[in-house]
Parts: sequence; structure tokens; C-alpha cells
Amino acid sequence: MKRAIAGIVCIMCAMLFCGFAPVDAQAVRASEISCSARAMAVVDGDTGELVYCKNSNAKMEPASTTKICTAITVLENQTILDLPMPIPDEAVGVEGSSLYLQHGEMLTVRDLLYGLMLQSGNDCAVALAVIVGGSVDGFVEMMNETAKKAGATDTNFVNPHGLHHDEHYTTAHDLCKISYYAMQNELFRKIVSSKHHRTPYHGHDYDRSFPNKNKLLFNYDGGNGIKTGYTKKSGRCLVSSATRDGKTYICTVLDCYDMWEESMRLLDKAFARE
Repeated sequence: MKRAIAGIVCIMCAMLFCGFAPVDAQAVRASEISCSARAMAVVDGDTGELVYCKNSNAKMEPASTTKICTAITVLENQTILDLPMPIPDEAVGVEGSSLYLQHGEMLTVRDLLYGLMLQSGNDCAVALAVIVGGSVDGFVEMMNETAKKAGATDTNFVNPHGLHHDEHYTTAHDLCKISYYAMQNELFRKIVSSKHHRTPYHGHDYDRSFPNKNKLLFNYDGGNGIKTGYTKKSGRCLVSSATRDGKTYICTVLDCYDMWEESMRLLDKAFARE
């Protein structure tokens, strides 16, 4: 018995001295990092391990970063991506950021996904929810199941776009978990790393064209995702991802006025560990 206890003590000491500290110890160190975000988390994009955090388990409004879960839920439950589908009536005139979808318009699920993640179309979110889930409520149930599969235990979605609702919440760490899960999907990675997309524009003789709102794709070395978000209630939110020399990190900042600068600083700090 004494030998067994001594062996366990030796293993724990070796883990500490070699830098393999328990996750709780890492969280304690990470919470001391200065950050202007009200909540923040950085995870290793290859393992999902939490690297840095601040208030990472606080329940927060995710705004349009909600659409990360919307997109991966669609990709896991819809096999027909390139057949033009009629836009559901519920998706026309949705408030907030929009692709301005029209009655009678036909778009593919693939194009709606690009509109969702690049242009942050709330109307695209509702259209996808109805097409894939049969109804918004039915799709939201699917989203919450996706979040559970990703290990997000402090998350509850009530809509597919992230507009304010008192019962719509997640945490910085949960968003990193959902994003880590989503980034395992090749098409999801392709969509969120795309800087621009064009799609036919119903009733016009030119295409609908839109750039990605994620400035890190243009301004940060290795930036390859993922999603911006903003409402008056949530403040400015960003889930970002970058890969350098084969190493990936995912960063979430919530209610962060200088979200671009803070995200780049946190990603730089993570890469400096290597």
C-alpha cells in the first residue's frame, strides 16, 4: 500500500514539474491573465484542452456566435446541400443582420450556410432551421443536442441566430468546446475560413456577393475562422481560430469592446507557448 501511494505521489510530482499540471491548476493560472473581455477562453485546437481563461464558466449572451452551433447542426443533419430550396416564409424579414431573403426565392443549403457564417444572416439561420428541423423550435432542440455532444454543459439555445432572449446563453469555455467540435468538420472549416462568397440573387441579373465580417482572416497570420457576434445586450463577441506551423488555437472573447486586438493578443500568447 505504501509503495502504491509513493508511486502516485511520484507521478503527480513528475506531471507538475514537466508542465502537465491538472486542468484546474491551469485554470487558476489562466484566470490571472489581464483581459478586457468580461469572459474569455482559449483552447488547444488539436486537443480541446483549456489553455487560458477568465470567467470562462460565466453564463453569457453569445449573440451571433450562436451560429457556430447552427452551422454544425445543419452539416450533421442535412445531406442535400446543393439542391435549390424555397425560402420559408418565416425567414423573410427577420430583424438584425440579414441577406434580405425574399418570398419565392430559391437558395441551396450550402449558400445559406455561407450567408449564415460570412454575412451573419439571421434570415439564413431561420431558413436553415425550418429546412433542416421542420420548424425553428424543432431545430433548436437539435442544436442543444449538438452542444451536449460537444461537451457544452452550461449552454441553452432558444433560437438559431442569437438575438436576445433571457434563456439563451452559453459560456466562453462552452463556445470553445462547440467550436472545437465544429472545426473537426471539413466543410465547416472551409466555410468559416472563406473570405468571400457569391451566390445567385433571385430576380436580379447579377450575383449576391458578400465578404466575411471576420477581420482576423485578413489581418492575422494564420487566421482561419470562426464567427463574430454583437447585440446591445451581449456586447462585442468573437470566436477566432488560427493555425501556424500545423498548430491551432481557438479563442473566445465575450462582451469585449476591443475584441480584435484582444483576440490577436491572446492567440499570440498561445502560439508563444510552443
